[in-house]
Amino acid sequence: MDFEKDWERAVKTTEIERSWIGYLKNTSATMLPYLMLSESLLDNSDTVVRKGKIEVTKPIIYLPQHNPVFEGFEFPQDSILENSILTFFLLRGIHLPSLKYSNTVYSLDIERSGLSDAVKKYRQEFQKLEDLKTALIVGPDDCWHLSLLIYVAALTEKSVSNDIKSFLENLKRKYKKD
Repeated sequence: MDFEKDWERAVKTTEIERSWIGYLKNTSATMLPYLMLSESLLDNSDTVVRKGKIEVTKPIIYLPQHNPVFEGFEFPQDSILENSILTFFLLRGIHLPSLKYSNTVYSLDIERSGLSDAVKKYRQEFQKLEDLKTALIVGPDDCWHLSLLIYVAALTEKSVSNDIKSFLENLKRKYKKD
């Protein structure tokens, strides 16, 4: 498939139904558990359920060069190299901080119900469990990895003001000691 078309489709169709409520940590790694739901490509009455986590290492905004490292996102080997992915994002004005994004899928299952029913089921389950950390993301099955990057980018954007505040507080503490 064409990476650009996949990206455009992921941007248009990815829905972050439920996000992690916190901010990305700016002094250590942040673990982002997720549940990714996609309509099955084989039978649209089934839902593909991916459970996993993304580890984002030190996502602070004042790092040098935009040169992120992606692991576990299953970009097609034959069509695109990691440097091409970075160039693709850069040309579209997407700058991910230069840190490591590592994805681990724990399980891959099929839910014998339609996508909207599965979303409703898992929303209720998270609410019942009072789970405030696990994200619920919906996106196309053949570009689920791009939907996960969209989710991480949204959390990075959300965390920018927190990172700036933390950075300034650390500077103040440093200069008060001197």
